[in-house]
Amino acid sequence: MKKDYQELGRSVVAGVGGEENVQSLVHCATRLRFRLKDRSQADKEQVEALEGVIQVVESGGQFQVVIGNEVSDVYKAIAKDTKLGDDDANEGASEDKGNEGSLFNRAIDIISAIFTPILGALAGAGILKGLVAVLLATGVLTETSGTYQVLNAASDSLFYFLPVLLAITSARKFGADPYVAVLLAGALLYPDLIAFGEEQGGSFGFLGIPVLMGNYASSVIPIILAVYVMSKLQALLNGWLHSSIRMFFTPLLILVIMVPLTLIVFGPVGTVISGWLADGYTSIYDASPMIAGAFMGVFWQVFVIFGLHWGFVPIGINNLSVYGEDTFSALLAPAVFAQAGAALGVYLKSRQRKVKAIAGPAAISGLFGITEPAIYGVTLRYKRPFILGAAAGGVGGAIAGIANASALAVALPSLAALPVYFGEGFGLFVVSIIVAFFLAAILTYLFGYKDELEEKAPDQPEETNKDTQAAREVAATSTVSKENQAIASPLKGAVVPLEEVNDAAFSSGAMGKGIAVIPVEGKLYAPADGEMTTVFPSKHAFGLKMNSGAELLMHIGLDTVQLDGKHFQAHVQQGDTVTRGQLLAEFDIKAIREAGYDLSTPIIVTNTNDYLDVIGDNDGNVEPGDTMLSIIQ
Repeated sequence: MKKDYQELGRSVVAGVGGEENVQSLVHCATRLRFRLKDRSQADKEQVEALEGVIQVVESGGQFQVVIGNEVSDVYKAIAKDTKLGDDDANEGASEDKGNEGSLFNRAIDIISAIFTPILGALAGAGILKGLVAVLLATGVLTETSGTYQVLNAASDSLFYFLPVLLAITSARKFGADPYVAVLLAGALLYPDLIAFGEEQGGSFGFLGIPVLMGNYASSVIPIILAVYVMSKLQALLNGWLHSSIRMFFTPLLILVIMVPLTLIVFGPVGTVISGWLADGYTSIYDASPMIAGAFMGVFWQVFVIFGLHWGFVPIGINNLSVYGEDTFSALLAPAVFAQAGAALGVYLKSRQRKVKAIAGPAAISGLFGITEPAIYGVTLRYKRPFILGAAAGGVGGAIAGIANASALAVALPSLAALPVYFGEGFGLFVVSIIVAFFLAAILTYLFGYKDELEEKAPDQPEETNKDTQAAREVAATSTVSKENQAIASPLKGAVVPLEEVNDAAFSSGAMGKGIAVIPVEGKLYAPADGEMTTVFPSKHAFGLKMNSGAELLMHIGLDTVQLDGKHFQAHVQQGDTVTRGQLLAEFDIKAIREAGYDLSTPIIVTNTNDYLDVIGDNDGNVEPGDTMLSIIQ
């Protein structure tokens, strides 16, 4: 079924309290990152329960909705329906309110808002830069060839003009005019001014004040500091100036004040801070690359879960600016491949189709740098695979540290980004990610996953698995009769084994033994005399306690709770006493199928453990009243 991104987007926005409750919205590779005005208006459980949402994470002052690879489609749908987006007015307007929360949370929020919008461009240019380096090293290209010059310009221009991109994203975050911010960044990179500074020996005067001219290409911190101060100046000027002259006088005064101030103050100060940051990282790395790699390999995905990884982003970019290479990102790559390997281990070990349907694509996605589907859909859900993946990541990270490998550009660790790490230690770096991937897969296969209930039930949130919750609510204590019991079919249709149902909550037998029917007639009948213990508001699931004590769950279709009662009509209420053959409900088979839902209907004895066994008695077509199950005392 083709996903309805428009509907998912509307549901997500409604779940966070509506458009009016959103200060800002950006997205990264897998997440929608909301900054909310009032957290109490957001319903985390409601958002997590949406089909298409993997998980909700609250970190760094953000309400992060994990979507996976299709996040950009959902984001575009939201932008189309609302005024939200990374270029919306709310982004800047929210800055003052963004002061709520701890200093750490505000810092993480600022970093993620500034760097998230350009990650795709950074990754693409980084991969191209790596490929060009490989072609140059292997002699396919030479520095004098036109082909090399064009490709080098395409890959290197983003890093040279990085202050311009950061000026745009910083302006959006801080509520400044992005076009004036670009002019500010342009002045730092203006060729004639740079040439003049070199002619003057690196310094010259502005109104008698010395200006120390540096190289701000690829720099990060100076422009962010400058745009932040610019945003405050802009707000001050807009408050002072009359609206009739504000449009042109505010930009004029900002340029006259901020360009010299940036060259005199923020440029040199930012350069010093960049140097401190680079030196601090280098001192830690040089103390023991192996220990540094092991630490980051183990804990990197933990940082990702809580959104704390954004605090490390400036380190990698700053290393490239200062040193021209970055060893930090090389330490992280094994952690990414390890989680993909752990997902592969689950895929290979599980015999459940639904688990495989999640784990397989998640493993492939992880190999290309997107680990959220693997983490939230597989490894973290079952706990042990995540822990074993982290351990394997630590082993791989230690090897990467020993290799002293480094990245030539910014890139998301993935198979596609391997050329970025081409250079010293590349061979051993490749070994590190291979070891991390296969070690995680093997450990998970041997020790990290089983299909049994005890391995997975604690990790399935009640609010995100309504079908499982329904089955549990139906189950209760019972009085068992002394004779074997025959259970009649409540439907007309084709019988299929329960293990073939495409829903692990049922096919695993976790909720009890039983059978399933694919109905050909939209009528559900009582299979025995008893009491209706449960009639769900969505009218898709019914619980019956037979007079004999057996308790049944009849669940019409899979995931049909999402229809919220549409196409269903109940003829009984909870607490009603019913007789065998009584009509319990009607449903529109055609409409439900057209909506994209599987009509396989599990019939489960939820108190299976009170009996010796529950056996299916029919493997063909059944009519209402035909014997379908036998309960063995």
